[in-house]
Parts: sequence; structure tokens; C-alpha cells
Amino acid sequence: MTISCWKPTVEGDEGDVKGKVDGLLWYKDLGNHLYGEFSMAVIQANSSLEDYSQLESGPLSSDYLGPQGTFVGVYDGHGGTAASHFVSENLFCNLKGFAAEHQGISEKVIKRAFSATEDDFLSVVKKQWLNKPQIASSGSCCLAGIICNGMLYIANAGDSRAVLGRMQRGTRETLAVQLSAEHNVNIETERDDVRSKHPYDSQIVVMKHTVWRVKGIIQVSRSIGDAYLKKAEFNREPLPPKFRLPETFFKPILSSEPSISIHKLHPEDQFIIFASDGLWEHLSNQVAVNIVSNNPRNGIARRLVKAALREAAKKREMRYSDLQKIEQGVRRHFHDDITVIVVYLNPKLVDNNSLWSSPLSIKGNRHDKC
Repeated sequence: MTISCWKPTVEGDEGDVKGKVDGLLWYKDLGNHLYGEFSMAVIQANSSLEDYSQLESGPLSSDYLGPQGTFVGVYDGHGGTAASHFVSENLFCNLKGFAAEHQGISEKVIKRAFSATEDDFLSVVKKQWLNKPQIASSGSCCLAGIICNGMLYIANAGDSRAVLGRMQRGTRETLAVQLSAEHNVNIETERDDVRSKHPYDSQIVVMKHTVWRVKGIIQVSRSIGDAYLKKAEFNREPLPPKFRLPETFFKPILSSEPSISIHKLHPEDQFIIFASDGLWEHLSNQVAVNIVSNNPRNGIARRLVKAALREAAKKREMRYSDLQKIEQGVRRHFHDDITVIVVYLNPKLVDNNSLWSSPLSIKGNRHDKC
């Protein structure tokens, strides 16, 4: 199903709703959402930036009579931009439609939004299959966070991550709390889960080039898209040979169903870091939380991106300034595309259910230039 979605064209602070571009970096240093402030940044490494992201604040229901809140999405694409861009244009719209139907946000509403977005994209794949077969190998990890009525909902399909910064009352230190489950078969429990769902396939996960992969192809076990691993009709010519499996399959190899966790927010909950795996490859949860806790809010997402790049340079025994000179495409050998959204929480606003403000919609991608 496809739900038409009203999209606000509301200026952010200083009239800068699209953010700024500096070379391979897109950023929005500071803005306001319903429950506090936020900061966003995206750095490109691939030849085409495959990450998309968004922050929506205001009505969470398409009839505008339902709840208000803030929605955050991080979509880490692979096999091109088709799937991640599609998710950025449709997931939130689908969520608002189902929230109106069910009169609120719930685990069921979120799962239906993911499922509808998946179905809609697979329909696009089917329509374009003969003329554009490579779209069948386009997929996207999908991390979504919803703040509404004092609750935080985290939904994840893939290996992006949401981490909460929570202040410890006694020590006043800020503790990192991971909120999202990750679906990457390099994690032993995830390999076990995939094997349990495919008991008759001894090759469902295999080690290839020192990395565990589903069918020797892909590390993540859940995504939106990747039609060639969900419907056998797309795992054949004219799909390029590197994506085609030697045997047919009778049920989806990958899943689009997200893992969902629900949290009641407390005054000690200070901020949430939403980021693609490109950040977490170089920074631990606690290191990232420490950076956010100990630095000014303005530009904090950019600061996290740069901290990850410095670590990437250090691992390759090169100077950060030299890494910055490397162009997209070649840059992917040193780090992945990285998307970061830091959402600060104001306890006084989080507990106020009667808030109303001008809706905000901002997309994080260098393709949306000012």
C-alpha cells in the first residue's frame, strides 16, 4: 500500500532547513525538535552516498488528530541508493497512516509501517525488473526512533545503532545504554538465529574473506529491499552473476521485520545517538557518549563524525589531514558512509503531552544541497 503524505516545508533555525555542505560532508549543526535540540551530520565515502536520514517533528498521524512527537530515521543503503532513498520517502508516511488508523503509536503500527514500505519497494522492483535488474540487489538497513507521550520506541532492521546517554544519579557520569538489537551475522547470536530459521540449509551463513556472510554475500540478515534474497523470481538473469545463488529458495533468506524496544523516558535520559554502522566501526558506545557529554551541542554530530575519521586514519597509520584529501569511492577503502543524528531530550518538554509547534522536516543527504 502507498499512503500519500503531507510534507511540511518549514524553515529550521536561521532559515537553514536543508543543512550545509562542505566537500563530502553534509551537516546541520543545531536545530530544535519538539522535545529539545538535535544535530545531524553525514560524510560520504562511497562513489554515491548510500546513506539517507531524516528527522520529522510534529504530528505523527496523517489525520493530524493523533499524537505529536519526533521521528528519527537512519537508512544505511547498499547496492546503490534506490532502497535507502525509497525508505526515506515512504517509511514515515506509512507510519503516519497506520498511526491514524490505530489512533496512536504502538509496536504493531511500527511493524506495519516497515512491512508496507517493504511491500511497496518490492512492487517497484517488480515493475523495473526487466529494464533495471540491478534494483533487485539494492537494500537498506533501517533504524527508526519515535519519541511520543514520554515514551521512546526504537525499531531496527540491520546493523545501525541507537545509543542512549543516561546520567547516573550518584556519580553524575553519563552511561551509554544501547537500545537497538543488531542483525549482523558477525555476531554469534545472530548467526545462531539465522541458522535456526533455516535448519535445512547448511550454507545459510558462511565465512568469506574473514567475514561471516548470509549465503556468502551479505553481512546483515534483515533489511528493506534486497529483493534477490527474498523472492526467488529476482535471483536469476538478468541479475548480475555475483548476486545469483546456484540453487533456488522457497522462503525469504533475509527478513524486513524490525526488532522493537520500548522505553519510558526518565529525567536522567539526556540524549540519543542514532548512527549507521560506519560510526560504530570506529567508536565504542561509551566513547561516543563521552564525546557528546563533554562538548557543546552545536556541531556535536560533526564532532562525532570527525572522531570516527580520526580513528579510521589512525588504524591505517596515516594523518587525518591526508585522509580528508581522498575522494569518494577510493575513500570507501578507509571508512564507510557515516550518518549521525544526536537528539537531546529536555525532561520538561518530554513530559508535556499538550505541546504544539510548527512541524519540522529535514533530510540528511548531500544530494539535498542548499
